[in-house]
Amino acid sequence: MDTLNAQPMYHSPDIRAVYARVRQLAHLATDAADHLIDAIDILDHTRAGLPVELGDVFLAVLTEQEARREAGRRFTLVASLTALGSSDAVATAELFVAERRRRGFVPEHQPPALSPSQSTTLRAVARGDVAISSDKPYLRREDLRVSIRTIRALESRGLVMREDCPDWFRDERLHLTAAGRRDLAASFARPRPTGLTTRPAVPLPTAAASRSR
Repeated sequence: MDTLNAQPMYHSPDIRAVYARVRQLAHLATDAADHLIDAIDILDHTRAGLPVELGDVFLAVLTEQEARREAGRRFTLVASLTALGSSDAVATAELFVAERRRRGFVPEHQPPALSPSQSTTLRAVARGDVAISSDKPYLRREDLRVSIRTIRALESRGLVMREDCPDWFRDERLHLTAAGRRDLAASFARPRPTGLTTRPAVPLPTAAASRSR
């Protein structure tokens, strides 16, 4: 919010929508963090033999199995709260950049040329849709096609990085680097090149005259 407020701009309907989405994402992130803290407290209190607060100020000393079940409920709730968070963040950033471009504020940075597969993969990583399992891409969406070769190409350009995450049953997760975030943001709502020429369509061969009997 401080970053948004520091930029002079007209608060159009799209910019107001950006503010609303950022506030919503902030609240979801805060609520998710609170539930994760509750899960940790439940496990820690149970290991120490202390009572755990379970709604309506009800205190009980839980077994380890009960504590894990209660913590699991918090994890499930966090997953539900944040399921669309990364994709919403990308959509919000794109809405902001598109509106700023429309108002004449063009990003100074020009992103490097990316192939269609590299561009698709960069967006997928930004949405949190890509993990690595046994050195192969694991995708959260069935309509995505991402190759390990494309991932390595983006890594070599310093646009994505891997993070170990064995607790999520995948070897590694992919994240954008600072350069990757900068390049992706600069590519949002980028106008297509004008003045492109197209080749004239090749005329189809005419049908042969029918033979006379």
